[in-house]
Amino acid sequence: MTRNGTNDLQKLLPAPHNSTTRTLDDRINRRLISMRGNPQNHPKVGASITVEPIRNPRDVEAIKKLLQGSPRDLLLFTLGINNGLRVGDLLKLRVWQVRLLKPGLSINIREGKTGKENVLMINRCTYKALQGYLASANPKDSDFLFASRNGGKAITIQRVNQLIKGWTKSIHLQGNFGSHSLRKTFGYVQRTRFGIGFEILARRFNHSSPSITMRYLGIQPDEVNGILLNEI
Repeated sequence: MTRNGTNDLQKLLPAPHNSTTRTLDDRINRRLISMRGNPQNHPKVGASITVEPIRNPRDVEAIKKLLQGSPRDLLLFTLGINNGLRVGDLLKLRVWQVRLLKPGLSINIREGKTGKENVLMINRCTYKALQGYLASANPKDSDFLFASRNGGKAITIQRVNQLIKGWTKSIHLQGNFGSHSLRKTFGYVQRTRFGIGFEILARRFNHSSPSITMRYLGIQPDEVNGILLNEI
């Protein structure tokens, strides 16, 4: 926010009554939220802004069911939770890169954030979502795979954040969700359902060490407590 913008907001705020009044930043944040409306599934002021994975398989299936009428969004969700790539890299894809892919086939991409090479692979469920989208939208090879409905550009990460918050709110899923939730859901499911270790996930995420992946995905308290039931 610019200095002038901050001063304008200060004029809208009541003057502090005593030394224990909220800080200026806190009052400005609260005023901003009241002015623009509380966003869908947005954390409260002062709460953690770390986005979460979608942990329950039933919630994943509920979102897929919700998106049956929107082939583009279904493909975005399905591809995101099955590949673990950053959404920014998915949004750069063109139709020609994936049109002929079948389950088990992959393409090489270069990550925008790190500059490192990575792989996008198609499995059976992403293939089904891809074919559904191609048949429905009939895009040209030169089109962005996830094109905006308002023109030839790709949708933005900000728009993806809005979509994911809307999807999770629609199925009454509590928490803070955004574009990174797709990537985190991939890691969470691989780790908890398929038993994939942090070392392999670190390689997939192109993290420099497994400890970074551990912090990125997070460990729930019930996971720690659960090991206490293991009999030795």
